[in-house]
Amino acid sequence: MSVKTGLIYKIDQVLPQTQCTKCGYPSCMDYAVALADEKADINQCPPGGDEGISQLSRLLDRPVKPLNPLNGKITHAKIAVIDEDICIGCTLCIKACPVDAILGSNKMMHTVIEDECTGCDLCIPVCPVDCISMIDASYTKWPKEKAIISRERFNKHKERKIRDAKEREERLKNASKVLYNKKA
Repeated sequence: MSVKTGLIYKIDQVLPQTQCTKCGYPSCMDYAVALADEKADINQCPPGGDEGISQLSRLLDRPVKPLNPLNGKITHAKIAVIDEDICIGCTLCIKACPVDAILGSNKMMHTVIEDECTGCDLCIPVCPVDCISMIDASYTKWPKEKAIISRERFNKHKERKIRDAKEREERLKNASKVLYNKKA
């Protein structure tokens, strides 16, 4: 393992793994890479809070600074809750959830797996009927144990999306071959 790869790994271990994108990067790992490359500042992760900023400061030998307000604010940990009476089953929240913490199917009511929800709130802006709200979690800050599970769920989510895209591409390619052969 190279020194840089080791540093990226250590940075990623500090990050809360909520995959919220509030740091300005598409994932905690992408933020870790930007930090290692000195392209990002240590104060861009609201879920990590002051403790996360302090840990990144020590790890990267950079001065501690307050959270950048452009990235949000430090709050009590949250989880999403879906008002099942209002949900229309559009599946947009399912697609937006980076850790697959929302269950449901098209035109059917959806629900959040509370223990898996990272509180990223990426489901909120995509909901066309505003049936999702964020409530305080039973814990104040995102627990480290949950970060490990969240990272695994995010990586599985990413793998599934890549696999689904490849399968769709293959189906389209096969369908176009069939269509071309019928015309010939």
